[in-house]
Amino acid sequence: MSRRRYVARGVPGGYRIWDNRGRRWWGDLYELCPDELLAELNGAGDSERITALLKRYRAMKR
Repeated sequence: MSRRRYVARGVPGGYRIWDNRGRRWWGDLYELCPDELLAELNGAGDSERITALLKRYRAMKR
């Protein structure tokens, strides 16, 4: 199994997505682990689905 590009890492206050290739944080701070978003980023990478998942996870933290 190859190394994943995007992984969730626990930080104080929730989770952030780490980009292994770019070696930087990607996206916002999430209170809940964004499993579906990670699967889409590491999988097909459909931009419409990624946008919908981003909106959903942003709404969950309000």
